[in-house]
Amino acid sequence: MRILKIENKKDKKVLRKKASVFDFNSMSKSELRELLSGMRKAMKESDGVGLAANQIGISSRFFVAEFDRKFYAIFNPEIVSVSKIQDVLEEGCLSVPGKSGEVLRSSEIVIRGYDKNGKRVKMRAWGHLARIFQHEVDHLDGRLFIDYIKR
Repeated sequence: MRILKIENKKDKKVLRKKASVFDFNSMSKSELRELLSGMRKAMKESDGVGLAANQIGISSRFFVAEFDRKFYAIFNPEIVSVSKIQDVLEEGCLSVPGKSGEVLRSSEIVIRGYDKNGKRVKMRAWGHLARIFQHEVDHLDGRLFIDYIKR
Protein backbone atom coordinates (compact mmCIF):
# COMPACT_ATOMS: atom_id res chain seq x y z
CA MET A 1 0.00 0.00 0.00
CA ARG A 2 1.58 3.26 -1.15
CA ILE A 3 1.32 6.38 0.97
CA LEU A 4 0.85 9.54 -1.12
CA LYS A 5 3.48 12.27 -0.77
CA ILE A 6 2.92 16.02 -1.03
CA GLU A 7 5.92 16.55 -3.33
CA ASN A 8 4.24 14.48 -6.10
CA LYS A 9 1.85 16.76 -8.05
CA LYS A 10 -0.81 14.06 -8.59
CA ASP A 11 -0.59 12.97 -4.96
CA LYS A 12 -0.81 16.58 -3.78
CA LYS A 13 -4.06 17.06 -5.70
CA VAL A 14 -5.62 14.09 -3.86
CA LEU A 15 -4.22 15.15 -0.47
CA ARG A 16 -5.55 18.69 -0.85
CA LYS A 17 -9.09 17.65 -1.84
CA LYS A 18 -11.84 17.28 0.78
CA ALA A 19 -12.78 13.61 1.03
CA SER A 20 -16.34 12.39 0.35
CA VAL A 21 -18.64 10.75 2.86
CA PHE A 22 -17.83 7.05 3.28
CA ASP A 23 -20.61 4.75 2.05
CA PHE A 24 -20.70 1.48 3.98
CA ASN A 25 -22.43 -0.15 1.00
CA SER A 26 -19.42 0.55 -1.23
CA MET A 27 -17.60 -2.59 -0.09
CA SER A 28 -18.21 -5.85 1.71
CA LYS A 29 -17.29 -6.33 5.37
CA SER A 30 -14.40 -8.59 4.36
CA GLU A 31 -13.10 -6.02 1.84
CA LEU A 32 -13.30 -3.32 4.50
CA ARG A 33 -11.55 -5.53 7.06
CA GLU A 34 -8.77 -6.23 4.53
CA LEU A 35 -8.42 -2.52 3.70
CA LEU A 36 -8.18 -1.53 7.37
CA SER A 37 -5.62 -4.26 7.99
CA GLY A 38 -3.54 -2.99 5.06
CA MET A 39 -3.76 0.58 6.30
CA ARG A 40 -2.71 -0.45 9.80
CA LYS A 41 0.25 -2.38 8.40
CA ALA A 42 1.34 0.52 6.16
CA MET A 43 1.02 2.96 9.06
CA LYS A 44 3.09 0.78 11.39
CA GLU A 45 5.76 0.02 8.76
CA SER A 46 6.17 3.77 8.27
CA ASP A 47 6.35 4.41 12.04
CA GLY A 48 3.12 6.41 11.93
CA VAL A 49 0.35 6.71 14.50
CA GLY A 50 -2.46 7.64 12.09
CA LEU A 51 -3.37 7.29 8.43
CA ALA A 52 -6.28 8.89 6.58
CA ALA A 53 -7.88 7.18 3.59
CA ASN A 54 -6.90 9.96 1.20
CA GLN A 55 -3.25 9.36 2.13
CA ILE A 56 -3.52 6.06 0.27
CA GLY A 57 -5.53 7.51 -2.61
CA ILE A 58 -9.06 6.76 -1.36
CA SER A 59 -11.10 9.96 -1.25
CA SER A 60 -13.46 8.79 1.51
CA ARG A 61 -13.89 10.11 5.03
CA PHE A 62 -12.23 7.60 7.32
CA PHE A 63 -8.94 7.10 9.10
CA VAL A 64 -7.08 4.62 11.25
CA ALA A 65 -4.97 5.42 14.28
CA GLU A 66 -3.12 3.53 16.95
CA PHE A 67 -2.23 4.95 20.32
CA ASP A 68 -1.37 3.34 23.63
CA ARG A 69 -1.81 -0.11 22.02
CA LYS A 70 -5.41 0.64 21.02
CA PHE A 71 -6.43 0.62 17.35
CA TYR A 72 -9.08 3.02 16.04
CA ALA A 73 -10.91 3.09 12.71
CA ILE A 74 -13.32 6.01 12.51
CA PHE A 75 -15.63 6.61 9.55
CA ASN A 76 -17.24 9.93 8.65
CA PRO A 77 -15.63 11.61 11.67
CA GLU A 78 -16.75 14.97 12.98
CA ILE A 79 -15.09 16.90 15.75
CA VAL A 80 -18.10 18.18 17.68
CA SER A 81 -16.32 20.10 20.43
CA VAL A 82 -12.84 21.28 21.31
CA SER A 83 -11.39 22.57 24.54
CA LYS A 84 -10.30 26.17 24.87
CA ILE A 85 -7.04 24.87 26.30
CA GLN A 86 -4.51 24.33 23.55
CA ASP A 87 -0.93 23.23 23.40
CA VAL A 88 1.89 23.37 20.90
CA LEU A 89 3.72 20.17 20.02
CA GLU A 90 5.99 18.94 17.24
CA GLU A 91 4.16 17.10 14.45
CA GLY A 92 5.22 15.24 11.36
CA CYS A 93 3.32 13.39 8.65
CA LEU A 94 3.80 10.30 6.50
CA SER A 95 2.72 12.36 3.47
CA VAL A 96 5.21 15.15 4.21
CA PRO A 97 8.46 13.21 4.69
CA GLY A 98 11.41 14.90 6.30
CA LYS A 99 9.45 17.85 7.68
CA SER A 100 8.16 18.58 11.13
CA GLY A 101 7.02 21.62 13.01
CA GLU A 102 5.23 22.95 16.03
CA VAL A 103 1.44 22.98 15.71
CA LEU A 104 -1.14 24.50 18.06
CA ARG A 105 -4.10 22.19 18.67
CA SER A 106 -6.85 21.76 21.24
CA SER A 107 -5.77 19.54 24.10
CA GLU A 108 -9.16 17.83 24.36
CA ILE A 109 -11.87 17.06 21.80
CA VAL A 110 -15.08 15.14 21.35
CA ILE A 111 -15.30 13.24 18.08
CA ARG A 112 -18.17 11.29 16.63
CA GLY A 113 -18.53 9.05 13.63
CA TYR A 114 -18.98 5.36 12.95
CA ASP A 115 -16.96 2.23 13.65
CA LYS A 116 -16.12 -0.38 10.99
CA ASN A 117 -19.53 -2.02 11.51
CA GLY A 118 -21.43 1.19 10.84
CA LYS A 119 -22.29 1.66 14.51
CA ARG A 120 -22.39 5.26 15.76
CA VAL A 121 -19.51 6.14 18.09
CA LYS A 122 -18.74 9.21 20.13
CA MET A 123 -15.63 9.61 22.23
CA ARG A 124 -13.69 12.12 24.23
CA ALA A 125 -9.97 12.26 23.50
CA TRP A 126 -7.25 14.28 25.16
CA GLY A 127 -3.52 14.74 24.93
CA HIS A 128 -1.72 12.93 22.14
CA LEU A 129 -4.80 10.99 21.00
CA ALA A 130 -6.76 14.24 20.56
CA ARG A 131 -3.86 15.58 18.47
CA ILE A 132 -3.81 12.46 16.29
CA PHE A 133 -7.56 12.64 15.67
CA GLN A 134 -7.37 16.36 14.77
CA HIS A 135 -4.44 15.70 12.41
CA GLU A 136 -6.34 12.90 10.62
CA VAL A 137 -9.60 14.85 10.32
CA ASP A 138 -7.57 17.70 8.83
CA HIS A 139 -6.32 15.26 6.17
CA LEU A 140 -9.89 14.39 5.27
CA ASP A 141 -10.60 18.11 4.86
CA GLY A 142 -7.60 18.57 2.55
CA ARG A 143 -5.44 20.28 5.19
CA LEU A 144 -1.94 19.31 6.28
CA PHE A 145 0.00 20.05 9.45
CA ILE A 146 2.34 22.31 7.44
CA ASP A 147 -0.60 24.70 7.06
CA TYR A 148 -0.49 25.30 10.82
CA ILE A 149 3.22 25.33 11.62
CA LYS A 150 4.14 28.04 14.11
CA ARG A 151 7.07 29.90 12.64
